[in-house]
Amino acid sequence: MPYRRSTLSKFIIEEQRKLSGGSELIALVNDIQTACKYIAVAVAKGPLAGTRGSTGNINVQGEEQKPLDMISNDIMLKCCEWGGYLAGMASEEMDEPYAIPDIYPRGRYLLVFDPLDGSSNLDVNVTVGTIFSVLRAPEGVTDPQVADFLQPGTAQVCAGYALYGPTAMIVLTLGTGVHGFTLDPDIGAYILTHPNLSIAPDTHEFAVNASNQRFWEPPVKRYVEECVAGKSGDREKDFNMRWIASMVAEVHRILMRGGLFMYPKDTKDPKRPGRLRLLYEANPMAMLIEQAGGAASTGRGRILEVKPEALHQRVPVILGSRNEVARLERYHAEYDRGEDQPFSSPLFNERSLYRNATA
Repeated sequence: MPYRRSTLSKFIIEEQRKLSGGSELIALVNDIQTACKYIAVAVAKGPLAGTRGSTGNINVQGEEQKPLDMISNDIMLKCCEWGGYLAGMASEEMDEPYAIPDIYPRGRYLLVFDPLDGSSNLDVNVTVGTIFSVLRAPEGVTDPQVADFLQPGTAQVCAGYALYGPTAMIVLTLGTGVHGFTLDPDIGAYILTHPNLSIAPDTHEFAVNASNQRFWEPPVKRYVEECVAGKSGDREKDFNMRWIASMVAEVHRILMRGGLFMYPKDTKDPKRPGRLRLLYEANPMAMLIEQAGGAASTGRGRILEVKPEALHQRVPVILGSRNEVARLERYHAEYDRGEDQPFSSPLFNERSLYRNATA
């Protein structure tokens, strides 16, 4: 029966008891789930709420802001600022960290988040979500500056995402595995429905934006070509390719049935070594993937070990089934050492997908 299942609130209390953790993190996660409920309602109303289209503003990332981006950002700030558990917050939609108003007490945690990942999909009613990461504030810091947020992913104490799709869900880790909770609209609570999620080490499914192939490095072209070649190629098995353009949806699919997600390094914008933000996209998703038995890499190292240098720093992201991630890391290493075979692919020829049979 549904009432016999654990709610998210009950689950995090029991987990913190096992870890001998304090009550502040429990209360903070409860505030985060409250914010996600409000955002889920706002997303579900869609055009009925008059929030589609654009604000006409460009955020610090150089991306067009949607009305729901700003609404979701404000919801997260207002739901989490008052409780006395946070020293500060940082968001994709804000240039600088958010200072906790003076009327509220300060706590020992930092919250970084992407309020509405995949918002470019809102107008076509595709799944979007919220990504969040919790860090400890440096000892004695009550007015954190940018440098205080620049902690590697290994320092995270909690990470997760909310999913707004056919059902609303929260998937999170406290460092003891990954668990999924589905929002029951009848009682307004997230119920544990997917305990102890795990990712198979092998897969036959990968997700990448193939429109960027001309900008990829040779190791990524090599990998994708092998997958596309299927049973007739070196991999000797067929692969399926997916692409939703919503990181939350991509990672959720991997946690549910395995797979690989890539937003690799490319040359499309030489100023950006990657496309996804380290602190509030790559790090929390990497923690979830690793806790579920997968792997997360830049192609040249573990994402969680990258030392952040800027609040909105971008990195390449390759994550999912660990054997596929390991293969891509090997291809990058061979390329960097000059040991890989010369790469010539009919799939990525400039003129055609097919070579001339008489060539």
